[in-house]
Amino acid sequence: MLLIKNGKVLTMEGTTFESGYVLIRDKKIYKVGNKIDEKKYKISKTINAEGLWVLPGLIESHCHIGITEEKKGFEGEDCNEMKDPITPYIRGLDAINPMDSAFHNAICSGITSVMAGPGSSNIVGGQFAFIKTWGRCIDEMVVLEPAAMKIAFGENPKSNYNELNKVPTTRMSIAALLREELFKAAQYQKEKIDSKKRRKPFELNFRRECWLPVLNGEIPLKAHVHRTDDILTAIRIAKEFDLRLTLDHCTEGYLITQEIKHSGFPAIIGPCLTSRNKIEIQNMDFKNAGLVSNAGIKIAITTDHPVSRIQYLPVCAGYAVKEGLPMEEGLKAITINSAEICNVSNRVGSIKVGKDADIAIFDGNPMEVFTHTIYTIINGQVVYDKNKQ
Repeated sequence: MLLIKNGKVLTMEGTTFESGYVLIRDKKIYKVGNKIDEKKYKISKTINAEGLWVLPGLIESHCHIGITEEKKGFEGEDCNEMKDPITPYIRGLDAINPMDSAFHNAICSGITSVMAGPGSSNIVGGQFAFIKTWGRCIDEMVVLEPAAMKIAFGENPKSNYNELNKVPTTRMSIAALLREELFKAAQYQKEKIDSKKRRKPFELNFRRECWLPVLNGEIPLKAHVHRTDDILTAIRIAKEFDLRLTLDHCTEGYLITQEIKHSGFPAIIGPCLTSRNKIEIQNMDFKNAGLVSNAGIKIAITTDHPVSRIQYLPVCAGYAVKEGLPMEEGLKAITINSAEICNVSNRVGSIKVGKDADIAIFDGNPMEVFTHTIYTIINGQVVYDKNKQ
C-alpha cells in the first residue's frame, strides 16, 4: 500500500483536507481523510506531502499526443488522412506512439490521462481514445476506446479540400456531407435492428459499424468549432440526430453563451497559448473560459497539443483564471470537468475511494507558473519523482 500524508488534499469532490491523507491499494484509491492509523495497514511506501498540494492527476481533454509526434517530421505525423473528407472508421488508437517524448513532458507536469485522436482536416476525422500517459503498450494504457467521434467545421476542412479541388469547399457542403453520413449511419442502424428482430441475415459494414456508439448515445461527437456560426451548426446537427456533442475549441463561445447553455452541451476551450494565425481564431482570448463558465456551461481547458505543448495545460488554466475564470473552476477544468466531459469520471478526475489512483503532487497551486510537480502517480505507481531527476 502507498500512503500520501500531511498534504493539502484537494479532492475536487467539494472537499479539501488541509492536512489530509490518501491511501492507495491495488491501483485504486482506498481511503481519503484527515487522520489515519498507520499501524492498521501494511504500508510499503509513504510520501510525506507536508506543505504540498495533492490533487487528482490532471487531464488533457483534447490533443494529438503520440499521433503528431515531436521531433519526427513526416514519419511521425499521422494526425490527418487528407484524401477523403469522411473517415469515421479511422481509430486514433492505431497511430498513438507511447514513445513520443511528449508523454514524458505530460507526466512531469502532473498530467496522468489524455483524450487523443485525429485532427480536423476532414469533416469526419475518426475515433478518439482516452488513455493514461504512462506505459509502453498503448492497449494497456486505454481507459475508454472509442471515446468520441471527431468531426470538424469551418476553415480546416474547407482549406484542405479547396487545395485538392474537391468538396467540401464551403460550410454548406461540410454540413450537408455530415448530415448525409449521419443519415446513412442511422439507416444502417435501423436495418440492423430490424434484421435482428426478424431473425434475418445482416451484412456488417465496416464503415457504418463505427457510428453505432455515437447513435446509441454511448460516445459524443467531438466537434472542432471556432466561429459562432460553426458552433451553432454543430449544435443544430447534433439536435437533428439526437446526438451527444462536445464543442471543442469553442473560440467564440463567449459571444453566444446563452445559445450554448440552452443546448446543454459542454465546451472544451483552447488552445489560447498560441498566435491568432488563422482567420477563424481572430477573436481568441483567455477571457473566453471565464465568460463561458460563468454563464453556467461546463468547461474543460485544452492545449490541443502540439498546437500548444501539453506541459502548459495548468498554465493555460492559470491564464484563464487571471482573466476571470474562478479559481476552483480553473482546477476543475483540468480535472473533474475534463473527466466528466470525456465520460470517464467513474475512474479519474477526483480523489475518491474506488477511483484509479492517479495523483499529482505539487509544491503549490499547479496553475501558477513557478509551481513544480513533485510526484506523479498513475495506477498507484510513482512514475515521476522530482527528487530523483
